[in-house]
Amino acid sequence: MNVPEPDASRASRLAGLRAALAAEGVDGFIVPRSDEYLGEYVPPSAERLAWLSGFTGSAGMAVVLGDKAALFTDGRYTLQAEAETEPALWERHHIQEDPPETWLTRTAPGARIGYDPMLISEAALRRFEAVGTRMVSLPANPIDALWNDRPSPPLAQCVPHPTAYAGEDSAAKRARLGAVLAQAGEGAAVISDPTSVNWLLNVRGRDLEFTPVALGFAILFKDASVQLFMAEEKLPPETRAWLGPDVSIAPSASLTASLACLRGQRVRVDPSETSSWFATSLRDAGATVSEGTDPCLLPKACKNATEQEGARVAHRRDAVAVARFLAWLARAGAAGSETESSAAVRLLSFRRAQEGFFGESFPAISGAGEHGAIIHYRVSPASDRPIRANEVYLIDSGAQFPEGTTDITRTIWTGPEAPPRALCERFTRVLAGHIALATLRFPQGVAGVHIDAIARRALWEAGLDYDHGTGHGVGSFLSVHEGPVRISRQASPVPLQPGMILSDEPGYYLPGAYGIRLENLLMVQPAADGEAGKKFLAFETLTLAPFARHLILPALLDPAARAWLDAYHASVRETLSPLLPAEDRAWLEAETAPLP
Repeated sequence: MNVPEPDASRASRLAGLRAALAAEGVDGFIVPRSDEYLGEYVPPSAERLAWLSGFTGSAGMAVVLGDKAALFTDGRYTLQAEAETEPALWERHHIQEDPPETWLTRTAPGARIGYDPMLISEAALRRFEAVGTRMVSLPANPIDALWNDRPSPPLAQCVPHPTAYAGEDSAAKRARLGAVLAQAGEGAAVISDPTSVNWLLNVRGRDLEFTPVALGFAILFKDASVQLFMAEEKLPPETRAWLGPDVSIAPSASLTASLACLRGQRVRVDPSETSSWFATSLRDAGATVSEGTDPCLLPKACKNATEQEGARVAHRRDAVAVARFLAWLARAGAAGSETESSAAVRLLSFRRAQEGFFGESFPAISGAGEHGAIIHYRVSPASDRPIRANEVYLIDSGAQFPEGTTDITRTIWTGPEAPPRALCERFTRVLAGHIALATLRFPQGVAGVHIDAIARRALWEAGLDYDHGTGHGVGSFLSVHEGPVRISRQASPVPLQPGMILSDEPGYYLPGAYGIRLENLLMVQPAADGEAGKKFLAFETLTLAPFARHLILPALLDPAARAWLDAYHASVRETLSPLLPAEDRAWLEAETAPLP
C-alpha cells in the first residue's frame, strides 16, 4: 500500500480547524461524513470530511483534537482510509472495534467536544454523552468558514414520479401514514430523509449524482397534509400542481418558525435518522418529542405489486447490459489493453443503451487484482491500472431506472491460463454462501441479523470470513442502500417482510492480491405455510447474470446448490438470449451451460 505524500493543504486545514476550535473554547470537534439529511450519499457542498482529511468513502467520522486527529470507518473502507489519509496527520480506527466515543474516553477524558447539531443524530450524540464526553453544540460549523471554494448546494428540478411507477398515489400514502400518527397520539412527524420525502410525495430529482432525489425536509401532519421545505426554484409549475393543495411549500430558512408552530403537540422524530437539531428546536418551542421510527421507512421498504414488477423490469434491462459487458470482457480481458477505468466506461455505455436508463446507482467499483481487495475501491486517474491477463477482476455496479434500482457484483478470472486452485476454492465457498442465502426458506419474524451466518458458513468452515455485512436493503428508484433492514451481524432485529429487496453479497478479500464478491438482489416473497399454518417466507432472485464458471469447483457444492445454480443459469440464458447480439449470445450459452 502506497503511503500518501505529505499534503501541506491538509495540514493547514487541520491547523485552521484547531485554531477555530480554540476560539470557540472547545477541545475537539466531530466531523461526520453525513450532511444535514444524515444520508450516505451527499452533494459536493457537504463533503466536509473529504475536504479535511482526503478520505472519500461513503461512511466514516473524524474526531479532531488539539494534538491528535482520528478517522473512523468500517471494514469496507479500511484499506481506502490508509490509501487516502496521511499517517502523520491521522490515526485510523475501525468504527465498530474501536468506536469514536471509546477512543475519546481513552484519549481525551473530560474533554469538551464541539459538534454541528445538523450533522449528528440524537442517538449518536447520546453514545458520546453516555461515556462522559461533554458535547457542545456549536452555532456554526467551523469547517464552512475555512472552506473558501466550497461548491454551492444543488438546485436540480424536483419532478413528478408517475403513479404508473409508484403504484400508489401520494394522497393515499399520506392518508395511511397520517392515520398512523393519529392513532399514536402524534400531531405530526418530521421527515428528514430525502428518500422518504420523495417516496411520500411521489417526486424525484437529480440533487445527488447516484440517488434520484430532490433534497428537502418535510413535516407530515396527522390530517395527511404536508409542509415541504425546499428551495422554490427547484419546484416548477407542473410539480407544484402534481403535489396538490394539501402540500404547502416553504424555504428551509422557515424551518425554525414552522417547528415553533408545533408548540403543545406531540411530534414524532426518528432519533437515529434525524439531525439532533430538530428535537432540540421542538423542545425549545414547547413541543413534546415522541421518539419513533420514520413512518415512511417500513412502507417504503415493502414494495407494492407495481414496484415489484418494476424491479423485475429494471433487472431484465440491466441484465442485458451486464451480459454484453461480461461477454466483451471475456474477449478483451486477457489482452491487457483495457484498464479499470475503461472497463467501467464500457459497462456504462452498455447501460446507457437500455430503455429508461437514468444513471448509475453508485460509482462503479472496478477493481483488478489487488484493488479488488479494497472493498469499496473507486478507480481514479492516479490509481487506474490495466486489467492484466491471468488475474482476478471484480466489478460491482448498478443502475437507476424509473421502474427500479439495481446492484450487482461479479468476479471473473481474465485467463487464458487456468486459475489457481486455492482461488477457485475460495470463490466456490463464496458462491456456496450466496446460494445458501438465496434458497433460504424462513418463518415470518426472522430479521437480517438472524440469517447473516448462513451466507458465511462455507467460508467459516475453512477459517475464512469477510468484514462487511451480507446484504442491504435497496430502494425503488431511490437509494441503493435502504433501511430499515439489512443482513448483518450489526443489523437491528427488524423482521423481513414481503416486498423488501435486499442484496446477497458474501465475499472474500486477500489484501494485496484480489477480492471476491458475488452479489444478486433478492425480493422477499410469501412461501408455503409450515406446520400448523405457520407463515414462511422465501427469496425471489431478481438479478440475471452468470457466475464465472471457470472459478467454480463443482465438487465443493452440494447437490442442491448445484441444482439451483444450473436452474438459475438456465433462467438467465432463456431470458437474455433473445435480447443479445449473436456473438454475445454464443458466449452466454457457453457460460450458462450445466456444470460438468
